[in-house]
Amino acid sequence: MKNIRIDFVSNVACPWCAIGLGSLEQALDQVKDEIHVELQFHPFELNPNMPPGGQDTLEHLTQKYGSSEEDVRKNQKQIQLRANAVGFPFNEQIRPRVYNTFHCHRLLHWAQSEISLAAQYLLKRELLTSYFTLNEDLDDPEVILRAVERAGLNISQAREVLESDQFTSEVREALEYYKTMGISAVPSVIVEGKYLIQGGQPAEVFANALRQMAAEQSTNEIE
Repeated sequence: MKNIRIDFVSNVACPWCAIGLGSLEQALDQVKDEIHVELQFHPFELNPNMPPGGQDTLEHLTQKYGSSEEDVRKNQKQIQLRANAVGFPFNEQIRPRVYNTFHCHRLLHWAQSEISLAAQYLLKRELLTSYFTLNEDLDDPEVILRAVERAGLNISQAREVLESDQFTSEVREALEYYKTMGISAVPSVIVEGKYLIQGGQPAEVFANALRQMAAEQSTNEIE
């Protein structure tokens, strides 16, 4: 079985990141008997200047894209259908507000560096669920801690991280690193440091990339 590394650059308030993760999960299920994947999440800030309390989602999206509220609602419905199709059920209602998610990134770094990649994955999943399925306020520390609890991680340790500036510099360094790499949109999925897959692609795109990389590894081993 081949071992392949995936670096998943994303944000927990990005609907296409949730869709991309759902598609990747479907792809991993397709190749589970062929390939073992090491998956690590990395931060990307969608709204670095967003003040505490966030902004109304419809207001934010109409301003950002110059669309009407009707067009935004139609687009959000299509996104919801895509998410459902990859096993990531979104709330029937548009998420109420858009937030800065820097503190979520700090906790995801904590989970990975202090516990394990598996812990980071579980927390990532639950933070996405908090925002897109439960329509919860990611500015509320208690909301974030409930996601920590659902992920089976230590709430006391997570609270200590949130109430301090732990992992701030590490997250900022990672944000800068991927910016210098030319990453300007998410999700950006990097396979073995070689192949970049962007957007909420179908599962087949991810599965094909993984199989291609596995085939390259086999060729290199023969040579």
